[in-house]
Amino acid sequence: MLRLCLSAVVALAGAGAAASAAHADGRLEARYRMSIAGLELGRAAFLLEVDQDSYTASGSARLTGVVRAVSSAKGSAGARGLVENGELAPRSFAMEAETDKKSEAIRLALNGAGVTDMSVEPPVSQSEDRVPVTDKDKKGVFDPMTAALIMVPGSDDPLSPKACDRTLSIFDGRQRYNLELSYERMEDVKAEKGYAGPSVVCRIAYRPVAGHRPSRKAVKYMTSNKEMYVWLVPVAGTRVLVPFRASVATAIGVAQLEAQSFVSEPMVGKGPRPSRAAAP
Repeated sequence: MLRLCLSAVVALAGAGAAASAAHADGRLEARYRMSIAGLELGRAAFLLEVDQDSYTASGSARLTGVVRAVSSAKGSAGARGLVENGELAPRSFAMEAETDKKSEAIRLALNGAGVTDMSVEPPVSQSEDRVPVTDKDKKGVFDPMTAALIMVPGSDDPLSPKACDRTLSIFDGRQRYNLELSYERMEDVKAEKGYAGPSVVCRIAYRPVAGHRPSRKAVKYMTSNKEMYVWLVPVAGTRVLVPFRASVATAIGVAQLEAQSFVSEPMVGKGPRPSRAAAP
């Protein structure tokens, strides 16, 4: 759940050639609650800054409540990239996570062609049934955090069904997979602080490509899971949509990530601001 949060927020700018800069700069500060079957598992924070040329995103998460008595897991992630030809172009991604028993760190460097350098600690364990990751699998991919920022090109309202019309090719340092999004419905949402208004709800299908072990029950379950959704809402001043809520059906109940605070604002004329999300 912690990795899901960091990847989702952990989670998906430019308004076209004729648009002015006033419609291409924005900043978002959001805080999320993670739960399963209604029981709180953790909290997360997310910060995004995007302008006509680049974007910076960072997030942090930790377990809370009764779950914390079992594990004190926490983690953080960040991504940077460019805005080119109406699309997000990732350039770097970093993730660190700690539990009582182990720590994990992943670093990716990317360019327009794909992953150019990477570091994964601990290394991926060897297994005869693991589908190998090839150089081809690292080309034309998003890192997990950039994949959570959905940029809708053009001049029409970005909050529309076409926001869901896409397949996200993702490499997280260990696995290469696709997330196929399809339009489900429009739905109003409201945070305790900040955003209140419409969202576009996309159904998600998980398609593993490489780095996974097909025989594992978790992989089979997620591949056949038809109850995965994300609620996308806009970042003020941009054409970027970000998850407000995400839900995944599991064997023990629905796992959900939902914004408690979602505050965004245009950044034109604003001075520099902090570039990392505060601890949730």
